[in-house]
Amino acid sequence: MSIFRRARGGPGRVSVQEAARRTGHDNAEGGGDAVLLDVREPYEWQTGHAPRAVHLSLSALAAGAGLPPHAQARPLIVICRSGNRSRQAAELLVARGSQAVDVIGGMRDWAKMGLPVVDARGGNGTVA
Repeated sequence: MSIFRRARGGPGRVSVQEAARRTGHDNAEGGGDAVLLDVREPYEWQTGHAPRAVHLSLSALAAGAGLPPHAQARPLIVICRSGNRSRQAAELLVARGSQAVDVIGGMRDWAKMGLPVVDARGGNGTVA
């Protein structure tokens, strides 16, 4: 199943497990063909995010900010705290020509699944 299959009226959605698999967070070696794009606000990012994720807040994206270099021309798996903002961000990104899907359940479910969360200093993070 392609992660880029669209739901009715919008971009596709993936589970936390599929997001971890496609971004390489489900194994110690990393890898994966997609970039995990975290669209939460800076204070949320600093408190806890997935290792190797790329940060661009939804507010910056909506104001016209471009993707960080590492995320350009790559499939995007968009994540926020619970899945609402990531859905909006994925819609914006798809409208701009990117391949993007959002993560159902967001970072809350990511942490509940026992996937890694780090803070701004690389220590153990939390999802606010």
